[in-house]
Amino acid sequence: MPSGHIWWNDRARNAALRPTPLARNAFQYALNILVLNQYYPPDTSATASIVEDLAQALAARHRVTVVAGRPSYAPRERHGYYLARRRQEGLLTTLRVGSTAFDRRRMAGRAMNYLSYLGLALAIGLSRRSRPDIIIAMTDPPVANIMGALIALVRRTTLVYNIRDLHPDMAVASGAVRPSRLTWLWERIHRWSIKRAKRVIVLGDDMRERIVAKGMDPRRVIVVRDGATPPGTAPTTGTQVADEVRGGAPFVVVHAGNLGFAGAWETLVEAARTLGGVGVRLVFIGDGSRLPGLIERAQGLDHVAFLPFRPAEELPDLLAAADLHVVTVRPGLSGLVVPSKLYPILMAGRPVLAIAPPDSDVARIVQHEACGLVADPEDPEDVAKAMRWAHDHPEELVAMGERAQEAGKSFKRQDLIRDFVKVIEELETA
Repeated sequence: MPSGHIWWNDRARNAALRPTPLARNAFQYALNILVLNQYYPPDTSATASIVEDLAQALAARHRVTVVAGRPSYAPRERHGYYLARRRQEGLLTTLRVGSTAFDRRRMAGRAMNYLSYLGLALAIGLSRRSRPDIIIAMTDPPVANIMGALIALVRRTTLVYNIRDLHPDMAVASGAVRPSRLTWLWERIHRWSIKRAKRVIVLGDDMRERIVAKGMDPRRVIVVRDGATPPGTAPTTGTQVADEVRGGAPFVVVHAGNLGFAGAWETLVEAARTLGGVGVRLVFIGDGSRLPGLIERAQGLDHVAFLPFRPAEELPDLLAAADLHVVTVRPGLSGLVVPSKLYPILMAGRPVLAIAPPDSDVARIVQHEACGLVADPEDPEDVAKAMRWAHDHPEELVAMGERAQEAGKSFKRQDLIRDFVKVIEELETA
């Protein structure tokens, strides 16, 4: 059976397709949906996984075409050159255009990947064979929504904009581009594309507030978070993963994930510097553009460790190995990026140290659910104080972990994907 197929056997397929009140209504208007996102498995980006889950859920009742590029985001497999490649699985069509697949760690290569994908995907969207009822545009590349708005305008169809990262705001905040007339023009066109959308689906309340502030009708802006899939296996103790993470320390704080521009990494390392001899070990697991600088900053700190990414099947053991997990957002980035790594931590029943502004979605969730601590991303002493408190209050930390696991039940990926599908289907009945 083809990989990624949503149906595992005929009985399951028939049961899933058995008409419910919503399904009967959906079958009456069976939509033709076009999804625009450069990354799709075997790409390993977070958006690739989200698009796959969403496309499969939509294809249970509608015709869905995903227009993706050649795999270029740390893909599990590489493709040779082609102009276009089509794959059909039931009602789901994956149409890959022959975009370039240069190393995305180099800005020039990434730009070429973006531009070649945009040009070829735009041609597909504007072709006479393309007759979508609804276009879902995401933010890979960062101007994909503008392309989606152009296609929707020409084809006279409905646009849904799913914002993963908010651009050009994030590009400017990260330093990838400098404020200029070009970014001013980008923002103007972006606002036009937002207002062209019938629905804007965002990842958190802080992002929703950003979009409404740009002039979008609040009734059109819907929060649907990414969530996570509950772990399929229970974590085990005394594993090689746990031993490597803990390193014999009595108390371990872990950040597992990408070390890019969005986190307050220097603040975290400086906080750890003041905790030498306390018995707190700080572990970074992952890679990213900021890793070399962090390794240099942490030289001489024996209680700060850097480990490589672990395979996905080891995630339950990795999450269970830490006493406290870090989720961080730099000041000024609230609503521009919403860390999805929070949700598997909650599902694992681990307390969270949110090193993030108080208005960020992650800080709001941690405070509302009382499942961790919030610290100032600009104040190393405040972060160190939070870690000391966690170290000194094991019973309270266990209670936070229990509340985290309970909160995690509200962020199941499949439940939230169904919410996304419901937003799409209700557009036709509104």
